[in-house]
Amino acid sequence: MHPIAFPLGALKVHWYGVLLAVAFLSGLWTAARRAPRTGVAPEKISDVGLWLMIGTVIGARLFYVVTYWRESFAGQPFWEIFMIQRGGLVFYGGLIGASLACILFCRRHKLALWKVADVLAPSIALGYVFGRIGCLMNGCCFGRECSLPWAIHFPADHATGGAGVHPTQIYDSLLNLALYLALAWLYRRKKFDGQVFAGYLIGYAVARSFVEIFRGDYSVAHRHGALTPAHLLSIGIFAAGVVLFVVLRQKTIPAK
Repeated sequence: MHPIAFPLGALKVHWYGVLLAVAFLSGLWTAARRAPRTGVAPEKISDVGLWLMIGTVIGARLFYVVTYWRESFAGQPFWEIFMIQRGGLVFYGGLIGASLACILFCRRHKLALWKVADVLAPSIALGYVFGRIGCLMNGCCFGRECSLPWAIHFPADHATGGAGVHPTQIYDSLLNLALYLALAWLYRRKKFDGQVFAGYLIGYAVARSFVEIFRGDYSVAHRHGALTPAHLLSIGIFAAGVVLFVVLRQKTIPAK
Protein backbone atom coordinates (compact mmCIF):
# COMPACT_ATOMS: atom_id res chain seq x y z
CA MET A 1 0.00 0.00 0.00
CA HIS A 2 1.66 3.22 -1.24
CA PRO A 3 -0.99 5.92 -1.83
CA ILE A 4 1.50 8.63 -2.85
CA ALA A 5 3.17 8.14 -6.22
CA PHE A 6 5.48 11.17 -6.03
CA PRO A 7 5.51 14.77 -4.77
CA LEU A 8 5.10 17.59 -7.26
CA GLY A 9 6.16 20.64 -5.32
CA ALA A 10 3.65 21.04 -2.52
CA LEU A 11 1.24 18.71 -4.30
CA LYS A 12 1.26 14.97 -3.60
CA VAL A 13 0.31 12.91 -6.64
CA HIS A 14 -1.65 9.80 -5.64
CA TRP A 15 -1.26 6.42 -7.33
CA TYR A 16 -5.04 6.17 -7.48
CA GLY A 17 -5.24 9.18 -9.77
CA VAL A 18 -2.23 8.10 -11.86
CA LEU A 19 -3.65 4.62 -12.48
CA LEU A 20 -7.10 6.05 -13.17
CA ALA A 21 -5.51 8.16 -15.92
CA VAL A 22 -3.69 5.08 -17.25
CA ALA A 23 -7.02 3.24 -17.27
CA PHE A 24 -8.69 5.90 -19.42
CA LEU A 25 -5.76 6.29 -21.80
CA SER A 26 -5.24 2.56 -22.35
CA GLY A 27 -8.96 2.08 -22.86
CA LEU A 28 -9.27 4.86 -25.42
CA TRP A 29 -6.11 3.82 -27.27
CA THR A 30 -7.21 0.21 -27.70
CA ALA A 31 -10.75 1.29 -28.63
CA ALA A 32 -9.44 3.67 -31.31
CA ARG A 33 -7.42 0.82 -32.83
CA ARG A 34 -10.45 -1.46 -32.77
CA ALA A 35 -12.97 1.03 -34.18
CA PRO A 36 -12.23 0.81 -37.96
CA ARG A 37 -13.18 -2.87 -38.02
CA THR A 38 -16.86 -1.91 -37.80
CA GLY A 39 -16.68 1.40 -39.66
CA VAL A 40 -16.32 3.76 -36.69
CA ALA A 41 -13.74 6.51 -37.25
CA PRO A 42 -10.92 6.39 -34.66
CA GLU A 43 -11.15 10.16 -34.15
CA LYS A 44 -14.75 9.71 -32.95
CA ILE A 45 -13.47 7.46 -30.18
CA SER A 46 -10.99 10.17 -29.21
CA ASP A 47 -13.81 12.71 -29.20
CA VAL A 48 -16.07 10.61 -27.01
CA GLY A 49 -13.21 10.10 -24.55
CA LEU A 50 -13.72 13.41 -22.74
CA TRP A 51 -17.46 12.78 -22.45
CA LEU A 52 -16.79 9.34 -20.98
CA MET A 53 -14.26 10.68 -18.48
CA ILE A 54 -16.66 13.33 -17.22
CA GLY A 55 -19.60 10.93 -17.08
CA THR A 56 -17.55 8.26 -15.33
CA VAL A 57 -16.12 10.50 -12.63
CA ILE A 58 -19.42 12.28 -11.91
CA GLY A 59 -21.40 9.03 -11.80
CA ALA A 60 -18.81 7.12 -9.75
CA ARG A 61 -18.33 9.91 -7.22
CA LEU A 62 -22.04 10.70 -6.88
CA PHE A 63 -22.79 7.03 -6.23
CA TYR A 64 -20.06 6.88 -3.57
CA VAL A 65 -21.13 10.09 -1.84
CA VAL A 66 -24.76 9.00 -1.65
CA THR A 67 -23.84 5.53 -0.39
CA TYR A 68 -21.30 6.63 2.22
CA TRP A 69 -22.67 10.05 3.15
CA ARG A 70 -23.20 9.25 6.81
CA GLU A 71 -19.81 7.56 7.33
CA SER A 72 -17.55 9.83 5.27
CA PHE A 73 -19.16 13.17 4.46
CA ALA A 74 -21.74 14.19 7.07
CA GLY A 75 -20.23 16.99 9.14
CA GLN A 76 -17.19 17.32 6.86
CA PRO A 77 -16.28 20.40 4.78
CA PHE A 78 -18.22 20.53 1.51
CA TRP A 79 -15.08 20.32 -0.63
CA GLU A 80 -14.38 16.80 0.66
CA ILE A 81 -16.94 15.66 -1.92
CA PHE A 82 -14.49 16.59 -4.69
CA MET A 83 -11.36 14.95 -3.22
CA ILE A 84 -11.37 12.00 -5.62
CA GLN A 85 -7.58 11.74 -5.71
CA ARG A 86 -7.78 9.85 -2.40
CA GLY A 87 -10.24 7.31 -3.78
CA GLY A 88 -13.97 7.03 -3.28
CA LEU A 89 -15.37 6.08 -6.69
CA VAL A 90 -17.98 3.36 -7.22
CA PHE A 91 -17.56 1.52 -10.52
CA TYR A 92 -21.24 0.85 -11.15
CA GLY A 93 -21.97 4.56 -10.74
CA GLY A 94 -19.19 5.30 -13.20
CA LEU A 95 -20.57 2.75 -15.67
CA ILE A 96 -24.01 4.35 -15.53
CA GLY A 97 -22.55 7.85 -15.90
CA ALA A 98 -20.34 6.82 -18.83
CA SER A 99 -23.25 5.03 -20.53
CA LEU A 100 -25.43 8.15 -20.33
CA ALA A 101 -22.57 10.28 -21.66
CA CYS A 102 -22.04 7.86 -24.56
CA ILE A 103 -25.74 7.92 -25.43
CA LEU A 104 -25.77 11.74 -25.49
CA PHE A 105 -22.58 11.85 -27.60
CA CYS A 106 -23.91 9.35 -30.15
CA ARG A 107 -27.21 11.20 -30.45
CA ARG A 108 -25.48 14.54 -30.91
CA HIS A 109 -23.05 13.21 -33.54
CA LYS A 110 -25.52 10.82 -35.18
CA LEU A 111 -23.43 7.72 -34.52
CA ALA A 112 -24.71 4.15 -34.29
CA LEU A 113 -24.92 3.66 -30.52
CA TRP A 114 -24.43 -0.11 -30.41
CA LYS A 115 -21.48 -0.03 -32.80
CA VAL A 116 -19.74 2.48 -30.54
CA ALA A 117 -20.71 0.50 -27.43
CA ASP A 118 -19.13 -2.64 -28.91
CA VAL A 119 -15.94 -0.74 -29.71
CA LEU A 120 -15.70 0.52 -26.13
CA ALA A 121 -16.77 -2.62 -24.24
CA PRO A 122 -13.45 -4.54 -24.21
CA SER A 123 -11.62 -1.35 -23.28
CA ILE A 124 -13.84 -0.85 -20.23
CA ALA A 125 -12.62 -4.19 -18.93
CA LEU A 126 -9.00 -3.28 -19.71
CA GLY A 127 -9.24 0.08 -17.96
CA TYR A 128 -10.76 -1.64 -14.94
CA VAL A 129 -7.60 -3.75 -14.60
CA PHE A 130 -5.53 -0.62 -13.91
CA GLY A 131 -8.27 0.97 -11.81
CA ARG A 132 -8.29 -1.93 -9.37
CA ILE A 133 -4.50 -1.80 -9.02
CA GLY A 134 -5.07 1.82 -8.03
CA CYS A 135 -7.44 0.57 -5.32
CA LEU A 136 -4.73 -1.79 -4.08
CA MET A 137 -2.20 1.04 -3.83
CA ASN A 138 -4.80 3.19 -2.08
CA GLY A 139 -5.77 0.45 0.39
CA CYS A 140 -9.48 0.48 -0.43
CA CYS A 141 -11.84 -2.27 -1.63
CA PHE A 142 -9.90 -4.78 0.47
CA GLY A 143 -10.82 -8.37 1.23
CA ARG A 144 -11.89 -10.19 4.35
CA GLU A 145 -9.39 -11.84 6.65
CA CYS A 146 -7.81 -15.11 5.55
CA SER A 147 -4.71 -17.23 6.14
CA LEU A 148 -4.10 -18.29 2.54
CA PRO A 149 -0.54 -18.28 1.17
CA TRP A 150 -1.39 -15.40 -1.17
CA ALA A 151 -3.01 -13.23 1.52
CA ILE A 152 -1.73 -9.65 1.57
CA HIS A 153 -0.99 -7.48 4.60
CA PHE A 154 -1.67 -3.77 4.75
CA PRO A 155 0.10 -1.57 7.35
CA ALA A 156 -0.93 -1.96 10.99
CA ASP A 157 -2.78 1.38 10.97
CA HIS A 158 -4.97 0.21 8.07
CA ALA A 159 -8.59 -0.80 8.68
CA THR A 160 -7.51 -4.43 8.48
CA GLY A 161 -5.10 -3.98 11.39
CA GLY A 162 -2.31 -5.61 9.40
CA ALA A 163 -4.04 -8.99 9.29
CA GLY A 164 -3.80 -11.15 6.17
CA VAL A 165 -6.70 -10.51 3.80
CA HIS A 166 -7.88 -11.69 0.40
CA PRO A 167 -6.25 -9.60 -2.37
CA THR A 168 -9.65 -8.78 -3.87
CA GLN A 169 -8.21 -5.98 -6.00
CA ILE A 170 -5.90 -8.48 -7.70
CA TYR A 171 -8.74 -10.99 -8.11
CA ASP A 172 -10.76 -8.29 -9.83
CA SER A 173 -7.87 -7.21 -12.06
CA LEU A 174 -7.09 -10.73 -13.24
CA LEU A 175 -10.73 -11.58 -13.95
CA ASN A 176 -11.18 -8.37 -15.93
CA LEU A 177 -8.01 -9.01 -17.89
CA ALA A 178 -9.51 -12.37 -18.88
CA LEU A 179 -12.78 -10.60 -19.70
CA TYR A 180 -10.92 -8.09 -21.88
CA LEU A 181 -9.26 -10.88 -23.88
CA ALA A 182 -12.58 -12.71 -24.27
CA LEU A 183 -14.39 -9.58 -25.47
CA ALA A 184 -11.59 -8.66 -27.87
CA TRP A 185 -11.92 -12.16 -29.34
CA LEU A 186 -15.72 -11.83 -29.52
CA TYR A 187 -15.48 -8.41 -31.19
CA ARG A 188 -13.78 -9.95 -34.24
CA ARG A 189 -16.54 -12.57 -34.49
CA LYS A 190 -19.69 -10.75 -33.42
CA LYS A 191 -22.94 -11.42 -35.27
CA PHE A 192 -24.81 -8.21 -34.43
CA ASP A 193 -24.21 -4.74 -33.03
CA GLY A 194 -24.50 -4.61 -29.27
CA GLN A 195 -23.42 -8.22 -28.79
CA VAL A 196 -20.04 -7.34 -27.29
CA PHE A 197 -21.45 -4.73 -24.92
CA ALA A 198 -24.15 -7.15 -23.77
CA GLY A 199 -21.43 -9.75 -23.25
CA TYR A 200 -19.48 -7.24 -21.17
CA LEU A 201 -22.45 -6.57 -18.89
CA ILE A 202 -23.02 -10.28 -18.35
CA GLY A 203 -19.34 -11.13 -17.89
CA TYR A 204 -18.59 -8.25 -15.56
CA ALA A 205 -21.63 -8.94 -13.38
CA VAL A 206 -20.52 -12.58 -12.92
CA ALA A 207 -16.89 -11.64 -12.20
CA ARG A 208 -17.84 -8.89 -9.75
CA SER A 209 -20.31 -11.13 -7.93
CA PHE A 210 -17.57 -13.73 -7.45
CA VAL A 211 -15.07 -11.20 -6.06
CA GLU A 212 -17.68 -9.69 -3.74
CA ILE A 213 -17.79 -13.00 -1.84
CA PHE A 214 -14.30 -12.16 -0.53
CA ARG A 215 -14.76 -8.43 0.18
CA GLY A 216 -14.25 -7.31 3.76
CA ASP A 217 -14.65 -3.52 3.60
CA TYR A 218 -18.43 -3.33 3.92
CA SER A 219 -20.01 -2.46 7.24
CA VAL A 220 -22.94 -4.47 8.56
CA ALA A 221 -25.22 -1.55 7.68
CA HIS A 222 -24.32 -1.89 4.00
CA ARG A 223 -24.86 -5.65 3.78
CA HIS A 224 -28.09 -7.43 3.00
CA GLY A 225 -27.53 -10.76 4.67
CA ALA A 226 -24.72 -12.42 2.75
CA LEU A 227 -25.11 -9.99 -0.14
CA THR A 228 -23.24 -6.73 -0.66
CA PRO A 229 -24.65 -3.70 -2.51
CA ALA A 230 -22.56 -4.71 -5.55
CA HIS A 231 -24.17 -8.17 -5.51
CA LEU A 232 -27.59 -6.58 -5.82
CA LEU A 233 -26.45 -4.24 -8.59
CA SER A 234 -24.77 -7.14 -10.39
CA ILE A 235 -28.08 -8.99 -10.54
CA GLY A 236 -29.63 -6.02 -12.31
CA ILE A 237 -26.65 -5.57 -14.66
CA PHE A 238 -26.65 -9.28 -15.52
CA ALA A 239 -30.37 -9.16 -16.30
CA ALA A 240 -29.90 -6.02 -18.41
CA GLY A 241 -27.13 -7.75 -20.38
CA VAL A 242 -29.27 -10.81 -21.07
CA VAL A 243 -32.26 -8.72 -22.14
CA LEU A 244 -30.08 -6.53 -24.35
CA PHE A 245 -28.50 -9.59 -25.98
CA VAL A 246 -31.87 -11.20 -26.73
CA VAL A 247 -33.57 -8.03 -27.98
CA LEU A 248 -30.73 -6.87 -30.23
CA ARG A 249 -30.19 -10.37 -31.60
CA GLN A 250 -33.86 -10.72 -32.50
CA LYS A 251 -33.83 -7.32 -34.23
CA THR A 252 -30.73 -8.16 -36.26
CA ILE A 253 -30.93 -11.88 -36.99
CA PRO A 254 -34.29 -12.95 -38.49
CA ALA A 255 -35.82 -16.14 -37.14
CA LYS A 256 -35.45 -19.19 -39.38
